Amino acid sequence: MAWIPTGSFVLGSKEFEDAGPPLELKVPGFWLDVTEVTNAAFAQFVQETAYVTDAEKPTEAPMPGQKGLPPGSFVFVPPPGGPDGKVALDDHWQWWQFVAGACWRNPQGPGSGIDQMESHPVVHISWNDALAYCRWAGKRLPTEAEWERAARGPFAAAVLPWGDELNPGGAWLNNIWQGKFPGENTREDGFAATAPVGSYPPSPWGLHDMSGNVWEWCNDWYAPDTYWRLRARHSFTPTEADSHDPAEPGVPKRVQRGGSFLCSDLYCVRYRLGSRGKGEPVSAAVHVGFRCAK
Repeated sequence: MAWIPTGSFVLGSKEFEDAGPPLELKVPGFWLDVTEVTNAAFAQFVQETAYVTDAEKPTEAPMPGQKGLPPGSFVFVPPPGGPDGKVALDDHWQWWQFVAGACWRNPQGPGSGIDQMESHPVVHISWNDALAYCRWAGKRLPTEAEWERAARGPFAAAVLPWGDELNPGGAWLNNIWQGKFPGENTREDGFAATAPVGSYPPSPWGLHDMSGNVWEWCNDWYAPDTYWRLRARHSFTPTEADSHDPAEPGVPKRVQRGGSFLCSDLYCVRYRLGSRGKGEPVSAAVHVGFRCAK
């Protein structure tokens, strides 16, 4: 783990509607995992505890008379048509498919596996799963403010962990999508999906993959107006009752940070440090993992 010293930084960004207004915030010192939790580490946890992830459990029907979902998770599947196919980028369900049997052991579904991927970040992990691992390891999930403080490092208001330029000198320093999303991935950074943790240079504070690779769960409940309330009250921690997503009213969600290998500089740019993701505590996907704090 790396020690993140007490200090102030600029939380948020004007670039994203739910990440503003930016405000200066002081965070006490804490420890943070240098890398995202790997398949090998999660496998040890499962071996010692017999833990079953949310993706490995069937989902109950939302209403009487309806059918629930079998065990499985969401997998990225490029839509037909290739790089020249017409795709409405505001409809992400064109490239997300629920795949029965997809889970951390079988990232692409039945027939896939994690052999030779021990050092890759574990994926298809829900917030509940991440919390269970943290407790087993004697750690916890970072708060959203802690995560962003660590990611920004000495660059208190930078766009990326190393500064403001995406690939300085032509070098890719994070695992994101290159090419025309979602039909063409040119893999200029060396990877089509997850990369082994530590594949890119560390941040000034010794952290890897704080931008890209996989989204990382934070402890906080998500609300689109969190920063406005924080500025007005000087102290605000959303509760489950505060949590809401305008895209899915009535569905409380937890915060995710850092973006993933599916983020593109020509599309969502969610690999930038001010960006906020979110997901239901039971939800999982092929681009979501976590790291621990202490």
